[in-house]
Amino acid sequence: MGKYILRRVLAAIPLLIIITIIVFFGMKLSGADPLAYLAADPRITEADRFMLEARLGLNDPIPVQFATWLIGDDFRQRDITGDGVPDEFGTQRGILRGDLGESIRYRRPVTEVIGDFLPNTLILGITAFTVTVIISMGIGIFAALRQYSFADNAITGVSFVLFSMPIFFIALLSVQIFAVQFKAWHEAGATWLPYLPTQGMYDVRGDRSLDELVRHLILPVFCLASIQIAGYSRYIRATMLEVISSDYIRTAKAKGLADRRITYLHALKNASLPIVTLIGLDLPFILAGAVVTETIFAWPGLGRLYITSLEPIDPPVIMIFVLMIAVAVVIAQLVVDVIYAVLDPRIRYS
Repeated sequence: MGKYILRRVLAAIPLLIIITIIVFFGMKLSGADPLAYLAADPRITEADRFMLEARLGLNDPIPVQFATWLIGDDFRQRDITGDGVPDEFGTQRGILRGDLGESIRYRRPVTEVIGDFLPNTLILGITAFTVTVIISMGIGIFAALRQYSFADNAITGVSFVLFSMPIFFIALLSVQIFAVQFKAWHEAGATWLPYLPTQGMYDVRGDRSLDELVRHLILPVFCLASIQIAGYSRYIRATMLEVISSDYIRTAKAKGLADRRITYLHALKNASLPIVTLIGLDLPFILAGAVVTETIFAWPGLGRLYITSLEPIDPPVIMIFVLMIAVAVVIAQLVVDVIYAVLDPRIRYS
């Protein structure tokens, strides 16, 4: 197993290098000007803009910019002022040496910017993912054990409806119902009916309690989980139906084992193998944040950071954002392979 993991890690290195090249050159060749926002500030002169471009290395050839971004440049001296004396603009160590660059929008290191938003995305993403897995497991197993019953058909119908809806529609509909309409009914006298907040993580008046965080989580988690539950539950139902019709399940029933033991010890363990793959593919995108959901609910996470980094464009943040997701995908797939070997002793990596 150790040799297999080492081989997978080594094989991931050229893959990540290719992704890095595609992301960097795709960003540069798009023609977007990261300093376009300076045009709106009348205090910025052409000389100031030129000095900033030089400090950021934007005047260098694209291959030089890529090498600087990747491995760094310890001798970034340019005679910008034309006085014959090199002007020192500091050093950039490169991402391979731990320097992820500086955000053009925030004028801060990218690590600090992402560090401000990452915990918020993890709170939202992990909560939504946990709710999704728990509820979809229960619904999928319930539907599989009652195949073609009224409950199974009802679950199927609701799942298809939810899965076919775009997330922005579910988000706007939930805001209209649980925030706007519930608030109107609450003010009309139905004081027992609570309405939910729709913006941010905490109350604007400064209440940063756990209760406020939970209240602000309800709507975005509902929007994220509803579509995922619809898809996951159908997948779990299908895999459970395939497993419970197997010969060894019929043998276990013939031996008189309890239905609960057969379902959760024998059937679910074997049905979980393809589900682990599905979860492994989706789990890294928690880091990506829910772009649409975080934007609609003004949730200060990586998804919203990505949107704000597009206009004005902030290449260092966008490139590290994409590269971070790529690394997470590689790690998640490696973890999935290890879990496969744990769940199924027949699987051996040599």
